[in-house]
Amino acid sequence: MPSTLLFRRDKHTGGLTSRRSVGGLGRVGMRCYWLITWRTYGTWLPGEAGFVSEFRDRGGRKVLLNTPGEPTADANPKLAAYSARIMDEEAVHLTPALAKAVADQLRETARIRQWQLLALAVLTTHVHVVIGVPEDLNPERALADFKAWCTRRLNQQVGPRKHWWVQSGSIRKKATPTRIRGAVEYVRDQEHPLVVWLEPRIAERLNGAT
Repeated sequence: MPSTLLFRRDKHTGGLTSRRSVGGLGRVGMRCYWLITWRTYGTWLPGEAGFVSEFRDRGGRKVLLNTPGEPTADANPKLAAYSARIMDEEAVHLTPALAKAVADQLRETARIRQWQLLALAVLTTHVHVVIGVPEDLNPERALADFKAWCTRRLNQQVGPRKHWWVQSGSIRKKATPTRIRGAVEYVRDQEHPLVVWLEPRIAERLNGAT
């Protein structure tokens, strides 16, 4: 099933809309789609093999190696040891119950903000979402809102702690129907997820394509 059954380009603006805006799968005004990922606190520390956090190379330049399919950073034992030494809480490994709370909060936040949540996956050490937002919204705000509201939900459920998540996250724009669909399938096909959810009509269409 071609990707155009999920999304189409607006002939006036060139932006992307999805089919509920015309009786199918999207909302009017959703123009930008993003794959957003963030990790739990204390996991995959800077310096560990394959880490994707920002670091400085030998020349002092900031480097971020987190592009899918591209090489990740080599292990840096000194950096890994330093990263572990400055942690002020235990690392966070989500349980199935906590993952469900996170997933519930992600859906609630998207509903309140009137963003289009296409897919989510919550794993022991990280979270993925594919989201459609108005074109004038900085995706960093979406990342910050998701993390803040999930922090509040987890604190209410198990008690407060200073850190649930790492400071930063990965934000990748998906500018074509094919890339949006690929992001949804990437989230759907995560290994060992605790929770996976797809927007029901998109899930129906993807299942119909298999």
